[in-house]
Amino acid sequence: MNTSVAEQIKVAPIEKIKMKEKVGYATGDLACNFIYATVSSYLLFFYTEVFGISAAAAGLMFLIVRMMDAVLDPVIGTMVDKTNTKYGRFRPYLLYGAVPFAVGAILCFTTPEFSDAGKIVYAYITYIFLSITYSTINIPYSALTSAITQDNKEVVSLTSIRMLFGNGGEMIVAFGVPLLVAIFTQATGNTGTGWQITMSIMGISGAILLVVSFLNTKERVQISEEASKVGFKDIFTQLRVNRPLLIVCFFFLLNFGINSIINSVGIYYVTYNVARPDLVKWYGLMGTLPVLILMPFIPTLYKVLGKKKLLYTALSCKAIGLLALFIIPPSIVPLVFAGRLIAAVGTITAGAFTWALIPETIDYGEYKTGKRASGVIYSLINFFFKFGMAIGGIVPGIMLSKFGYVAHHAQTATALHGILITMTVVPAFFIIIELVAVYLYNLDEIEHKRVLSVINARRL
Repeated sequence: MNTSVAEQIKVAPIEKIKMKEKVGYATGDLACNFIYATVSSYLLFFYTEVFGISAAAAGLMFLIVRMMDAVLDPVIGTMVDKTNTKYGRFRPYLLYGAVPFAVGAILCFTTPEFSDAGKIVYAYITYIFLSITYSTINIPYSALTSAITQDNKEVVSLTSIRMLFGNGGEMIVAFGVPLLVAIFTQATGNTGTGWQITMSIMGISGAILLVVSFLNTKERVQISEEASKVGFKDIFTQLRVNRPLLIVCFFFLLNFGINSIINSVGIYYVTYNVARPDLVKWYGLMGTLPVLILMPFIPTLYKVLGKKKLLYTALSCKAIGLLALFIIPPSIVPLVFAGRLIAAVGTITAGAFTWALIPETIDYGEYKTGKRASGVIYSLINFFFKFGMAIGGIVPGIMLSKFGYVAHHAQTATALHGILITMTVVPAFFIIIELVAVYLYNLDEIEHKRVLSVINARRL
């Protein structure tokens, strides 16, 4: 009779994780978001306004590259689960991936003097390289939580601090990147150089923080050689038997696709509809600022509302804020910022809580299969996360092109209306589908407790 993976885990005595290690772990998410958030919010704008690629070509590239990258994620996940080094299974990827990650980010925001075709080829090569490097770091980084501790309270604490740092990184990017680009553009007299210097700062900072995360974390949970034999076929097993995982994957597809649309079109909205490019950094900051207030209260909100009501409330808030922006005249800047703030409250709450659902899908997968395939499950999440971003990347390009957007020109009324619809009505439509996905999620608090009791009984 085969022994389950759960039974083969050598459980170390519960050890309280020091704040230094929690912060050290969280710096890894800060590092990832220095680059991911910049790419998500500004790469489309950079390609169309600075590098000289059409919106349609850039949108198609996002779709192709992100889909290709997403297909590779499950392969990376199985590779991570099989890794065994003196540094552990997950930490080595932070150390050895730091420099390539920074180099890829800098190259993506560099503007060599190529022909139009050459620029597209260069964009594909550099963006593919950056995307693969990001996956090779982010999948093991996310799975590292389960190797640091098995104590549920410590996991919640570790994840909360990680989310605070990750969203803090988005806040720094939202405000800092436009500010630095403006400073370096003025200093050098070249917009392309301004972006390259800015991304060099973000990339190098990210690489340093990844090394800090590597040095300040420890993998305590040791898994036997037999338990680490997770193969590619386990991906399909999880998809077949793990309904909560399927729902969470679908939610990631929709939620982060919507966020990608909102973030990438927001800079166009402020630049052309509001006609205040000087407010881009403040508009971006308003989209991330609520994290400082909301993040400490999410556990309390969950305790009071439960997971479904919390997600219903957050998504409704997000939709209301977006539809308010559709109605509010862009000339009334205070109301524009108020709508942005309302949408951001919903976005941050829903996004942060969604990550908290992943560990319980891992529990459910172990309950159904006897295997705790953390790397595989996080790679599946990454697959749908990036597939959502692929959709979110191509939709703005197609929509802007369809409505007659032309870079570096005063936009027609039709183009301005297209920007507005793309940023508000289109995401609001997909939020309705998200609400349906939440309704179908079948792993409530009572069922999860039952699943945990079965798993714990197996480990005795």
